[in-house]
Amino acid sequence: MELTNRSFNFDKPVDRRIAYGYSIKHDPASRKKPADVLPMWVADMDFPAPPCVLDVLVERVKHGIFGYSEPDAPYFSAVQGWFEKRFDWHIRREWLSITPGVVNAIYVAIRALTKPGGGVLIQQPVYYPFESAVKDTKRKLLVNQLVYGGDGRYGIDFVDFEEKAKQAGMFILCNPHNPVGRVWTRDELLRMGEICLRHGVTVIADEIHQDFIYEGHRHLVFSGLDERFAGITITCTAPSKTFNLAGLQLANIFISDKAMRGAFEREYASVGLSQPPLMGLAACQAAYEGGAEWLDELIAYLAGNISLTGDFLRTHIPKVKLIEPEGTYLAWLDCAGLGLSVRGLNDFITNKAKLWLNNGPVFGLGGEGFQRMNAACPRSAVNTALERLKSAVTGLG
Repeated sequence: MELTNRSFNFDKPVDRRIAYGYSIKHDPASRKKPADVLPMWVADMDFPAPPCVLDVLVERVKHGIFGYSEPDAPYFSAVQGWFEKRFDWHIRREWLSITPGVVNAIYVAIRALTKPGGGVLIQQPVYYPFESAVKDTKRKLLVNQLVYGGDGRYGIDFVDFEEKAKQAGMFILCNPHNPVGRVWTRDELLRMGEICLRHGVTVIADEIHQDFIYEGHRHLVFSGLDERFAGITITCTAPSKTFNLAGLQLANIFISDKAMRGAFEREYASVGLSQPPLMGLAACQAAYEGGAEWLDELIAYLAGNISLTGDFLRTHIPKVKLIEPEGTYLAWLDCAGLGLSVRGLNDFITNKAKLWLNNGPVFGLGGEGFQRMNAACPRSAVNTALERLKSAVTGLG
C-alpha cells in the first residue's frame, strides 16, 4: 500500500537531458532511437539520490581533495548494519571485496573460478550481461529456461536445472530476478543450492535488486541460508540500484571461503584496479547509515507505479499483460496478444507508441513477445507511457 503522507517528493520530474548530461538513458541518438521516445529502458531511476547522500557528497566536494581511498571501519560498520537490519545476514570484514560494479565482479569471478570451455549456467530470460560474460570469457553457455506459467508467474524446471548443473562449473543466480520479477522462495533457493552442492557448482548470486521487495515477499540472501551454500558462493551487492548511484562505480562483493576469495582477488588485481572511488565509498556509507526512510517511501511509491500499470493494462489494453513483479522496479510486459513478430513488436513500441523499452529477446530464451519497462520514474511519466501505448494499440485496429 502506498504511503499517503510522504516526506520525499518522487513526483517531481528531473530533466536529465541538459545541463548535467552524460545520461545514456536519455540519449536516444546514441542508440539510434527517435528523438521523441520516452526513455524507460536501462535500469537506473529518474529520482535524485536521498538527501543524506547528497549532503555527504557536497561535503566531500567542499573538502576539495579526492585522493586514493580505502574503506575504513565506519564504512564496513554501515554496510554490516544494513544487511543485518534488512536481511538478518551477518557478514565479516574479511569477506568484503569492492569492485566498480556487479557486472565487473561477474567477469572476474568467471575468470577466477572456471576454465575456458567450462560450463556456466544461467536462467533465461535474464539480465543480458550474464550471457555476454559467459561468451566473452570463452565459457560454455548453459541455459535453464524459466517456465512461464498460465498464472502469469515464472517458475523453475528443476529437472532441467539439475541436468544442466551436471555440465556446469558455475551458476549465476539472479535474485530478485531481472526481468521477470520473481523473488525466489526459501524452498526454491534451497533446492537450487542442494543441486549445486551435489554437482560441485560454484554460485554467483547477483542480488543487486534485493532492496526492492514488495508486500507479501521477502528477500533471502542465498549464502545466508546454509553455511554450505556460503562456502560455494560469491554474493554480489551494490547500493547503485537502491539509491541511484550507478555512476559512482561501487559494488560490495562478499566471499566467505578463503580460497575462493583469494582466487577472486588475484584475478581482480590482474585487471590493474586498486583503490575504490572515494565518492562511491562516501555515498554508500551515507546511504546505508541514513537512507532507510527514503527507501521505504520509494518502495511504496514504486508499488503504486506498478499497481497503476497493471490496472491500466487490464482496463484499457488487455492484449498486453503485466507480469506482476515481486521485486525490482521493472515491469515485464507480455505483448504476445498484439500478434506482432519480434521485429514488428520492437518497431511498434519504438515508432508507434514512442516508447524506449528493452526488447524482450535481448534477455535470451523466452524473451520473445515481451518488453521490459522501467517504472522507477515520476508517476506522470508512467501515465504518459501508458496513454501512448493505449493510443498505439488502438491504432492497430
